[in-house]
Amino acid sequence: MRHDYEAVIGLEVHCQLLTASKAFSPESTQFGDPPNTNVDPISLGHPGTLPVLNARMVEYTIRMGLATNCKIAERSIFARKHYFYPDLPKGYQISQYETPICYDGWVEIELEPEGDGQEPVRKRIGIIRIHMEEDAGKSLHDQDPYHTLLDFNRCGVPLIEIVSAPDIRSPREAALYMQKIRQIVRYLGISDGNMEEGSLRCDANVSVRRRGETKLGTKTEIKNLNSFRNVERALEYEIRRQIAILERGGEVVQETRLWDAVRQETRPMRTKEEAHDYRYFPDPDLVPVVVTADMLERIRAEMPEMPEVRRRRFMDELGLPAYDAGVLTEERGVADYYEATLAALTRLMPDGDRKTQAKAVSNFVMTEVLRVLNERSIDIREFPIEPERLAGLVRLRLEDRVSSTGAQEIFNAMLEDPRRPEEIAEARNLLQVSDESALIPVVEAVLAENPDKVQTYLNGKTGLLGFFIGQVMRRFEGAPDPKLVRRLLEERLEAARAAGQETK
Repeated sequence: MRHDYEAVIGLEVHCQLLTASKAFSPESTQFGDPPNTNVDPISLGHPGTLPVLNARMVEYTIRMGLATNCKIAERSIFARKHYFYPDLPKGYQISQYETPICYDGWVEIELEPEGDGQEPVRKRIGIIRIHMEEDAGKSLHDQDPYHTLLDFNRCGVPLIEIVSAPDIRSPREAALYMQKIRQIVRYLGISDGNMEEGSLRCDANVSVRRRGETKLGTKTEIKNLNSFRNVERALEYEIRRQIAILERGGEVVQETRLWDAVRQETRPMRTKEEAHDYRYFPDPDLVPVVVTADMLERIRAEMPEMPEVRRRRFMDELGLPAYDAGVLTEERGVADYYEATLAALTRLMPDGDRKTQAKAVSNFVMTEVLRVLNERSIDIREFPIEPERLAGLVRLRLEDRVSSTGAQEIFNAMLEDPRRPEEIAEARNLLQVSDESALIPVVEAVLAENPDKVQTYLNGKTGLLGFFIGQVMRRFEGAPDPKLVRRLLEERLEAARAAGQETK
C-alpha cells in the first residue's frame, strides 16, 4: 500500500452458536449430517408455522456482549430482513435491526512491536453492535453440471453478527481482530470458531483515503471470508485495487465483491445494498427480548476468566514469562490443562517452590503437549496423558530422578502406555541412581583403570572428564545421576591433583 494512502476497514463477523437446536425451532444444528435431514416445517417456512425463540441463543449472545465490553439492551426486538435468499425458503431472514441486544463495546488487539526489545502495541477496536439472527441454507453449485442444489440443514442455525467500528487500518490488524474474536467465542464456549466449517466467517468493508483526510472514501464489501489468510490477502488486493483506480483519476464504485482464492483477486458480485433495500420491519410473531437484572447477573457470574486476565494472573502469581503466559492462555482448554497439571504437582510436592513448579509444567506443556496436539491434529480433550500423570513426570524431573532424555522417553511412552510415569521409568531402567555409596566404587574403579588418562587430565586436558563420566555411566547397572557422577569424579581428580602437589 502506498504510504500516502490509508485504509479504513470494518468487519462484520458472523458466528454460529453452539446450541443443540436451531434459533426458532427444535431441529438439530449438527454439522455434517446428510443434506436436508435437519429440517422441519418452521425452518422450511411452511404456512401457519410460528417461531419460538431459543433461550440459550440469547444467553450466549449476552456472554459475547459482556466479554467484549458491550452495553446490554434491556429490551430488544427481532426484525424481518427481506432479501432474495434462494436457500432460505420463507423468503426473509429473522434478524435484529434498530434494537440490537448488545452495543457500544470494544476489544483490544496486540500489534507486533516496531523494534527489537520494545513492548507490543495494544490497539482498541470498537464494536458497534452484536445482534442475533438465523443462518441461511447452503447452495451447492458443483454437485450437478446443470443445476444448483440446495441443502436446508443450516437454515435457522443461530448466529450472532459482530459489527466492528471502522477502526482497523491494515489487513494485518483485520486478521488479528478476527483471531481475537475467535479466541473469545471459544473461551466462552459459545462457538467452536471452526472457519473451515463456516462457524466463523466475515464480510469486510474497506475504503481508502489519503492520509490526513477525515472524509471516508467509497467502500466496497468483500463477502464470506473464511480464513485469517483470506482476510489478509483479500484486503491487501482490494486496497491495491482501489488505490490504482484513484491514481488513474477514476472513482471507486460501491459494490459487493467476492474473493477468488484461486486467482487471488476480488471480483464483482452485485451492487451494494443499503439498509432500506432489505425492507426491515418488526417480526410480528416474536415478542421482544427482555433482559432482567437477575438474568444479566446470573450470566455474568457464569462467565469464565478471559484470556487477558488469565495471562496477567499467570505472570503475576506464577512468575511465568510473558511469552509462556501468552502461549498457555491462547486456548482455554490448554490453560485449563496447564492449571490442572500444576495443581496436581503442588499436591505431589507441597513444599516445593511454586514458581519453579509453574515454569517446569509450562515447559512440558509448551514443548511436548502442544507438539503432540499439532502433530496429531487433536484437541486437548483428546490428549491421552491426564494432568495427574504429567505432574508425576514433572516431579521425577524436578527431583532429578530421571534425566531430560529419560523424561522425553517416558513422555513418549505415556502417550500409549496408561501406567504411571514411575512405573514406566522402572520398567525401562530410567530412574537415576542418586546413592553416593553405590556410585563411589564404580567411580574409583574407572579412575584406577585409566591412570594415563588421569595424568593427562591433571596436566590440563580437562575435556577428558566426559570420558570418565561415560565410563561410569556405561559400567553402572541402572541410570546414575550424571550431575552426581560429575561431582564425584571432580572431587577425586582434584584430590589426586592435591596429593601430587604435596608429593612434589
